[in-house]
Amino acid sequence: MDVQEAERQQRARSIAASVIANGEIAPEDVAIQSLGGMTNRNYRVTLSGQSYVVRIPGEGTDEYMDRTGDELAGRITSDLGVNAPRLYYDLKSGVQITKFIENGKTMNSDLFKDPGAIARAAKSFHKLHTSGQKFANRFDEKVIAQEYIDILKSKNARVPEGYERVQKEADGIREALAASCGELVACHNDPAPENLVDTGDRMYILDWEFGGNNDPFWDLADLAVETNFSEEQDRQLLEAYLGRPPKQSEYGRIVLQKSMVFLLWTLWGLLQEANKNPRPAYHFASYWDYAMDRFTRCQKIMNADNFRDLVDVVRKGD
Repeated sequence: MDVQEAERQQRARSIAASVIANGEIAPEDVAIQSLGGMTNRNYRVTLSGQSYVVRIPGEGTDEYMDRTGDELAGRITSDLGVNAPRLYYDLKSGVQITKFIENGKTMNSDLFKDPGAIARAAKSFHKLHTSGQKFANRFDEKVIAQEYIDILKSKNARVPEGYERVQKEADGIREALAASCGELVACHNDPAPENLVDTGDRMYILDWEFGGNNDPFWDLADLAVETNFSEEQDRQLLEAYLGRPPKQSEYGRIVLQKSMVFLLWTLWGLLQEANKNPRPAYHFASYWDYAMDRFTRCQKIMNADNFRDLVDVVRKGD
């Protein structure tokens, strides 16, 4: 264990002892287990036989995270039952404590090969999207992308060749999505499989830092992107979410949103690279490799032979 990780674990122990046990337990008596995380660090802490999760925000996240919005989104979704029950949130630091979900499995691509898991995820997102709740902010991927670009420029960070050109080409895709989008709803906006925990009865959605009002198909597309869904799995997700087989325009929406997801998370990966985040995402050797993978896959979707036809179908809503 390196020095930074030891310091984070000691911090998590101290927070748990202070907040959960009201200082009646010494930090060294708190059992702790690392649960991972890509930017943030999550720790399972156990006190008096009860387990909780302490989230320690990652380096540099304060540059682009809205803690007020995160707090509200986490509180709303905890009350809805789609998030783990939350016990504590510090607006200044972003430190958060939730109950540990017993008998839950943190999701990954292999676990999502089960159509039942896909259906449970769809049910949880549908419950959120149709709740009538609103978050504090609008999640606008184009605005967020520009914010990320500005931060990267201030750090003199490298960006893939051709990124600005692809961003401009994406405006036609955004126009088609906006033309056929209904009301913006409360969305998670970052449903990587590590943010989903399945008990077999219910799928919990964790970590609401990117929570904001958005097109609900962003959540579906982002989940499909991060879990490497096949077209068959995309359609399973849509059918479970809609309660019927999807129309071609609805399938097209998830494809178009996939390209936008890949484009935005390219920049997110570059930010992690610039901030020297020590834990690369998934199997990648570095966050630069992660970003280049996202950028390449975005262009692959946009350059597909049937993509322009899908854009037209989505725009018309057929």
